[in-house]
Amino acid sequence: KHLSSLPASMYTEIQRERPDGGNILTHPDYIDGNPDLIKPKKLLNPVKASKSHQELHRELLMNHKRGFSMESKPELQRVLEHRRRNQLIRQKKEEEEAKKLQSPFEKELLKRHQRLDQLEKEQQKQEDHEPEFIKVKENLRRTSTVAGDEKAA
Repeated sequence: KHLSSLPASMYTEIQRERPDGGNILTHPDYIDGNPDLIKPKKLLNPVKASKSHQELHRELLMNHKRGFSMESKPELQRVLEHRRRNQLIRQKKEEEEAKKLQSPFEKELLKRHQRLDQLEKEQQKQEDHEPEFIKVKENLRRTSTVAGDEKAA
C-alpha cells in the first residue's frame, strides 16, 4: 500500500504539479522538501557583483530617469578633449608670436628660401616634360667632358 501511493519517480511528481506543455527547461531531480540533498546555489557574476559595475549601472539608471542622452560623452573624455583643444590653441599662439618676433633679416631669408624652392620645383617640372632622348644626350655630353678632363690630367 505504501509504495503504491508514492509516484514512480520524483520527476513525475514535479510534472503533475506544473503541467507546462511548452516549457523546454528541464526540472531538477530533487524536491525542496528532502533535507538529505545538497541544493545547488546560483553562482554570482563577478562583473555584476563588483562595486564599480553597480555604481555605473546606478548612474545609467539615474541618467535615464532624468532624460539625459546616453550618447553624451563622459566627463573624463570631455576634460581630455578640452585640454587638447587648449593645447593646440596655445601652440598656434606661440607660433604666431614667434613669427612676429622674427627680425626683418630672418623674414628676407625666409622669402629667398621660398623663392629658391619654387624655382627648383619649376625646373624639375620642366625636366619632367622634356623628351627622353634630350635627357640622354645631355648625360652623354657630361660623361664625355668628364672623361676628356680625366685623360688630360
